Amino acid sequence: MKCLAILAAAGTLLLTGCATTIRSDVTVFHQWPAQLQEKSYVFGTPAPAEDTLEYRSYQDLVAAQLDRLGFARAGSPSAAKLRVDMSFSTTDRPTRQLQAMDPYWAMSPYWGPYGWPYRGFYPSRYRYRYYGFRPYYDPWMYGPTEFREIIVHNYERKLNVQIADMSGAKLYDVTVQNTSRKQSTPLVMPLLVQSAFKEFPGESGKAKRVELELQPQQ
Repeated sequence: MKCLAILAAAGTLLLTGCATTIRSDVTVFHQWPAQLQEKSYVFGTPAPAEDTLEYRSYQDLVAAQLDRLGFARAGSPSAAKLRVDMSFSTTDRPTRQLQAMDPYWAMSPYWGPYGWPYRGFYPSRYRYRYYGFRPYYDPWMYGPTEFREIIVHNYERKLNVQIADMSGAKLYDVTVQNTSRKQSTPLVMPLLVQSAFKEFPGESGKAKRVELELQPQQ
């Protein structure tokens, strides 16, 4: 029963995974009025090349955060007091790295008593210990560690949200920057939008680090 419990726990960990921390650098500049009675807004019209379904989905994320803060999306520009503009970008920064090829992890069968293999096969380049210990590797016997070149992708993301009144006077300007190895921008963008409005409007002219947990997908 104990073994079954351990296997069940391991299976649960594999299914649920671990949460990933998304760290973003957030910079805010604002001249937010102390008393702003009317918070109706419309989104500015993006350039035709930027008006994609992906762009509109991120607009919906921004709208959800504004609604949470008491803003209301107007049906037309004539009925709005504020205008919200948004832009984002994702840049792939691939780098070359050397990765050590450790033969201990590449081939590590379990060996039972008297040196006989419990499972796996007989790797001749290893020395062996008895009574259940895994084999160990002597680097001095086989020369320096081998390396292989790999490509590591770092994705730099930038989100900018601006709020202005209908005369064009800027009231709120926030920039969120994040670098991670997560390839999917739609997966990370909800947290970037949350970071943009954390402690709204916040202290003007101050950069801060915001950390949010990205929950694993099933």
